[in-house]
Amino acid sequence: MEDYIVNLVLWGVISWTATFLFIRKVFSKRSFEFCNRIVSTIHAILAVTLAALSVQDWTCPVCPLASKSSPAQMKTLAVSLAYLIYDLVCCLFGEQISIDNTIHHLVSIVGVVAGLSYQKCGSEMAATAIITEISSPFLHLRELLKELGYRDTGLSLIADIIFAVIFSIARMIGGPYLCYVTLSANNPLLIKAMALGLQLVSAFWFYKIARMVRYKLVKWTSKKAV
Repeated sequence: MEDYIVNLVLWGVISWTATFLFIRKVFSKRSFEFCNRIVSTIHAILAVTLAALSVQDWTCPVCPLASKSSPAQMKTLAVSLAYLIYDLVCCLFGEQISIDNTIHHLVSIVGVVAGLSYQKCGSEMAATAIITEISSPFLHLRELLKELGYRDTGLSLIADIIFAVIFSIARMIGGPYLCYVTLSANNPLLIKAMALGLQLVSAFWFYKIARMVRYKLVKWTSKKAV
């Protein structure tokens, strides 16, 4: 891994931590998770923006396949790696430790580190960043609304549905395609394993989200019928 990328990751971890501490101070009456979700939202928007700017050919966003990563793609991955390290530590300090979320973070970290080490698959990994993060702002929004007192409201239900739709399209349509082209191309075995692992994690989350939306719709329908 290039020295400038290592330095960027280190500074990134420090920057994400400093951002969290600043937000924690501004929203001192809010929970640890509330503040962390604001940081996560900032990262999601930044990651999707940087990844989109690094796409070399929008007629084929994942092209060229199995090619050397561009400097823009390497920097995008470094920013996300720094965030993933920061967020993993935050998860360990949170009120509840989620095993599935921890596994998701570890799979993502190993995949990004592999991409940065091999300096390959920049196009595929930029596409991965877009697919995995594009629904994140709505994921965090639905949780932020709960703490702001909008639990079980129409606004909360709308946020749930928007999140579920975007997640499903990105992870269960774009995700399998990206996984297929990554496995088919001449990529390192570790990259292929991480692509498959990430898709399996996405499928697991899709199952949980589908159950959540079904429960929310049934609850909302029952509430309106009373």
